Amino acid sequence: MKKKTVDIITMGCSKNLVDSETLMGMFESIGYNCTHDSVNPKGDVVVINTCGFIEDAKQESIDTILEFIQAKEEGRIKKLFVMGCLSQRYQKELEEELPQVDRFYGKFNYKQLVSDLAVMSGDNPDLMSCDKAYRRCITTPHHYAYIKISEGCDRHCAYCAIPIITGRHVSRPVEEILEEVRGLVASGTKEFQIIAQELTYYGIDIDGRQHIAELISRMADIPGVEWIRLHYAYPAHFPWELLDVIREKPNVCKYLDIALQHISDSMLVRMQRNVTKNDTLRLIEQIREKVPGIHLRTTLMVGFPGETEDDFRELVEFTRRARFERMGAFSYSEEEGTPSAEKYEDDVPQDVKQRRLDELMAVQQQISMEIEAEKVGKVLKVIIDRKEGDYYVGRTEYCSPEVDPEVLIPADEKPLDAGCFYDVLITGSEEFDLYATTIY
Repeated sequence: MKKKTVDIITMGCSKNLVDSETLMGMFESIGYNCTHDSVNPKGDVVVINTCGFIEDAKQESIDTILEFIQAKEEGRIKKLFVMGCLSQRYQKELEEELPQVDRFYGKFNYKQLVSDLAVMSGDNPDLMSCDKAYRRCITTPHHYAYIKISEGCDRHCAYCAIPIITGRHVSRPVEEILEEVRGLVASGTKEFQIIAQELTYYGIDIDGRQHIAELISRMADIPGVEWIRLHYAYPAHFPWELLDVIREKPNVCKYLDIALQHISDSMLVRMQRNVTKNDTLRLIEQIREKVPGIHLRTTLMVGFPGETEDDFRELVEFTRRARFERMGAFSYSEEEGTPSAEKYEDDVPQDVKQRRLDELMAVQQQISMEIEAEKVGKVLKVIIDRKEGDYYVGRTEYCSPEVDPEVLIPADEKPLDAGCFYDVLITGSEEFDLYATTIY
């Protein structure tokens, strides 16, 4: 009998991607065939895993839902389901506005979606087989995967809707995470991106202590784990012992993603960040001192309510001084239900937000060019992701997939295998890419 096909469409961040992979694993464990982000889904069922973080992401999710409603009306797909952050937050409104969708689900009730679809299809599956969250279908290249170690957030930054959507911080059990990593290593995964809304809070809900350093240390000791990279730390109450692990474990990449958002004390107070400018400067100094050569990725925000030109100039000067190896920025988007939406008027005009964003990113562009140029002449270890045109495309330990610079190696030098490590000599640089030649 032909298997029914489910195509999962993932919007938003890597945490959503892990949710989609978990859902795919559940479907496949009861006999369905799954595809992910198919260019032209057609056939049985489409499930859209939405993002609801900021206005642009919400609009992209709505546009995608409308696109697949049209596909359903044209008979190209049979059923359409929507899950994820957007429907977790706005399920009632979406059901009223988009009745063409067969059913909406929140962010966490995967099993209910699987069960409902199976019943609609006349199946009687054994849902016990899809209980384990780590039974996922990995959609990334086989050599790397994302590991989500917790859900939710207790920080309550003024601008952020994540706690409204996902609820309080919940850490996954250590042994469950390590078992997932071991299973992925056995299937060929070598590189692990460790993700959470807030990594450094890991374990607080278990016994009141931060256990992120212990977790990463134990993960690094698993045979076959070649690279571990850490995403989404928080600056307040930073666990200093984590820096010892990054420095001492050779397979923990010298890389840390830590969102700082701003540097002006007045903005940090209004944002409810629980950290000061001096705290932040000391933190960056300590990180660079304790882990020489570390690459820091951060995210900054412009246009938060009340941001003056002086506040913004302070942020620009901070960016020049800190010289982040990786930096992204975005302009404030008012999200209903958040403290900032309830307490402050969104008083920075959109054109001012855009000007500030453009200026800040231009400063970072120059810094990035200078930092990447410093790598020319160095020998670095890279992992190959793919072959594209005339080049093999790889990454160093300082580069996370999708968001960071890549290393381009001429494909006519010698055959290279995706998922394998090579030492290369960096021969040239651009703003976001390096060029290299393999060392024979």
